[in-house]
Amino acid sequence: MTDQLHPLEINPKTGEPFLRLAAPHQNIILTPPRQGDQSVLIQHMNDPAIYSWLEKAPTPYLPEHADSWIQLVKKESDAILEYLRKSAEDFPNGPLQFVNASPVRHLREVKEDGTDVLIGDVNFRRSPFEEVLDEVERKRVQEDNADKQAGDPTIQYAFGDWLAASHHGRGIMTAAIGLLMTAWGIPRMGVRHVVAHTFAGNIASSRVFEKNGFVNRGLFDNGKVVRGEKKVMTLLEWKYEDVTVS
Repeated sequence: MTDQLHPLEINPKTGEPFLRLAAPHQNIILTPPRQGDQSVLIQHMNDPAIYSWLEKAPTPYLPEHADSWIQLVKKESDAILEYLRKSAEDFPNGPLQFVNASPVRHLREVKEDGTDVLIGDVNFRRSPFEEVLDEVERKRVQEDNADKQAGDPTIQYAFGDWLAASHHGRGIMTAAIGLLMTAWGIPRMGVRHVVAHTFAGNIASSRVFEKNGFVNRGLFDNGKVVRGEKKVMTLLEWKYEDVTVS
């Protein structure tokens, strides 16, 4: 029978699927969100080193915010995993089925005793097209993009991510994005076009994407205001054909 969860590994003790980062970050794994992640999430989302670079994180970040968020992302992850398990029954001889997102997104550091701790989040989503300055046109392309079926090579995706301040500067997010792109995005989602929108001044985040083959397209101003502060943004873009040609 075709393993529709490929290339995910399965934790033999818990049954949880995961992807493991390559050396020297082999103690870092990507897993689905878990009920119970809320307490650590609250700590990180109240750290200005993290929330200052995020658009939608409420401040202060309260337990109800964490509960709502974990419920949302866990439901999305569970739905993808259920679809893939059902696909294994419906398509026992393949092919592998395309999905709209990755079921593994929470970065965890595995300790020597086998326990792990949440240190970040990295995920694909349909693009918000922040770079489209006209609001009416932006809404139109968002809707067109959202209506496309999983695996459509014309879908524009966008990355969202954060990493615990204690783990900045180690190359962890660079490795995580590269792994998610090559192991899941390209083969299991049919990803061919991805963008990232970072706040101007977030040089470290931009470099993470550039190290993964994203091209810096420069700054743009779509009038965004975050927590009362006007934000100019950087557009970074990755296209599959650019990688395959080069």
